[in-house]
Amino acid sequence: METVEITCPDQVFLDKLDRELKIEPKDWMPEPYRQTLIRQISQHAHSEIVGMLPEGNWITRAPSLKRKAILLAKVQDEAGHGLYLYAAAETLGISREKMYQQLHNGKAKYSSIFNYPTLSWADIGAIGWLVDGAAIMNQVPLCRNSYGPYARAMVRICKEESFHQRQGFEILLTLSRGTPQQRAMAQDAVNRWWWPSMMMFGPPDASSPHTQQSMRWKIKRFTNDELRQKFVDICAEQATILGFSLPDPLLKWNATTGHFDFGPINWDEFNQVINGNGPCNKERLDARRKAWDDGEWVREAAEAHAAKQKTKAAAA
Repeated sequence: METVEITCPDQVFLDKLDRELKIEPKDWMPEPYRQTLIRQISQHAHSEIVGMLPEGNWITRAPSLKRKAILLAKVQDEAGHGLYLYAAAETLGISREKMYQQLHNGKAKYSSIFNYPTLSWADIGAIGWLVDGAAIMNQVPLCRNSYGPYARAMVRICKEESFHQRQGFEILLTLSRGTPQQRAMAQDAVNRWWWPSMMMFGPPDASSPHTQQSMRWKIKRFTNDELRQKFVDICAEQATILGFSLPDPLLKWNATTGHFDFGPINWDEFNQVINGNGPCNKERLDARRKAWDDGEWVREAAEAHAAKQKTKAAAA
């Protein structure tokens, strides 16, 4: 009698991971893997949408028509990134409306960096150089993450984020060649955004509850601390080109490790911000809730139109 070998779904899943094959929406996956992806992708999507707010604040106040047009295009890019990511998360069985509800009621998080205010035009340069630079460092490895829709969405997002980072660097470079007041304004922005940007990579590996499992599932390819170190090494070199200093008296090259040493991060501040006590947490969530409420008539009209079209198609 012929023996039929039965392979359990979990083994098929692990085999795909070992062979660097993508997990697709219709493939079997462990429920914790699905939930981890929903948490990470929705948090990423929320960050893109909330991240439009601090920069959108400067579109009408940018110093030239060219600068206004560039910043407007960047904010539009961020909206598109959120759209790609919400769509990727929906393939895991969660509705977009539920993700919005989780954001609005505080259950879902978004990047802590967007709870800081933009006080001057130089902040737009610092956000591009530091915040988008940290985002790229985090996101390029996600182009190789194990979940197909997420990985494919990240390819375009990273191309656009790379442009955003160069745009921010160019703004700071222009200010560095300006008046003493412009240089001081830019240095102040770098000082305020440096440490929050360092926190963007998440808590240290020893305190990160999700890193090791995400690494085993190949959702993440590098740990928080590994990515943070790469970021420091790059920014320390770029700061010399800009002619600005980074606000860390302990920052210095270590010939033994081949990396820059840096000072301690204020994790108490990080925890305060992600728990809703940052400078702009309430302002950011109030803006998102207002946008949702103000857009109710648009959603109702879209649903009515879709129902009408469905009725017409059925009658044809």
